[in-house]
Amino acid sequence: MKREIKIGITGIVALVVLFFGMKFLKGVKLFDTNDTYYIRFKDAKALSKSSTVYADGFNIGIVSNVVYDYNHPGNVIVAISVDKNVKIPHGTIAALDEAMLGGCTLNMTMGPNPADRYMPGDTLIGNTANGLMAAAADVLPKVEVVLAHVDSLILTLNALASNPNLSQIMVNAEHVTANLNESSKQLNHLLNKDIPQMATTFNKAGENVVTLTDNLNKLELQTTLNKVNQTMDNVQAATNKLNSPDNNLGLLLNDTALYGNLNNTVISATSLLEDLKAHPSRYVHFSVFGKKAK
Repeated sequence: MKREIKIGITGIVALVVLFFGMKFLKGVKLFDTNDTYYIRFKDAKALSKSSTVYADGFNIGIVSNVVYDYNHPGNVIVAISVDKNVKIPHGTIAALDEAMLGGCTLNMTMGPNPADRYMPGDTLIGNTANGLMAAAADVLPKVEVVLAHVDSLILTLNALASNPNLSQIMVNAEHVTANLNESSKQLNHLLNKDIPQMATTFNKAGENVVTLTDNLNKLELQTTLNKVNQTMDNVQAATNKLNSPDNNLGLLLNDTALYGNLNNTVISATSLLEDLKAHPSRYVHFSVFGKKAK
């Protein structure tokens, strides 16, 4: 009889230890009281009991229960058990974020004023965060569009590769490359030989210019310029005299009356010579036998 009692007591102790051990492994503090708050979500995102509750990324408690709100269809009530020292201010945002490999986490972004806070048993309004899975869902349509373009590009490349003109294009490309190589050689020859020779020629020309400049500097240019200026002054003086009526040559060039008289004199002399030729007897009287008696 005593043996059966010992076995029964041992089994009860084992069950108690197992129960509290599982609670401990789930993060439940066995010898401490926690405060309970409720959060209403439109979608629980497969959130399960004993999931960790984070406040700004820090573990503050666990999800104690997840129930469907039959009084408000389309809503899920999540009960959270948090440390009694945690104060949840008004304006706190509770969000569900789906993990990449499955599961869901509850993260609470605390409000700014700890003095204005929720009381234990109050209900918060939660929302759903756009985690990696939501971002992946947004990216998938774009990936499909990109894949369509990639498929079109592959078809185009296949058509280009199967084009019989491709081999001719490659041959032409080889010829172009050979021509470029030849042009490069000629350019190198020009840079290595012809351009240095041209540079030498330019240097000699520069030296000749310097020599010419030195020779010009040695000449008495100022004296020569002074003589030229004096000659120009003399020419200017002669020109002024020709234009002035104060001298015979100036009168001859500028006095129209004198020119007219000279012109008339020349005309009269010309007429006289013509008349003399025509009638010489009017002007010359001579006789072979002497002067005729009157």
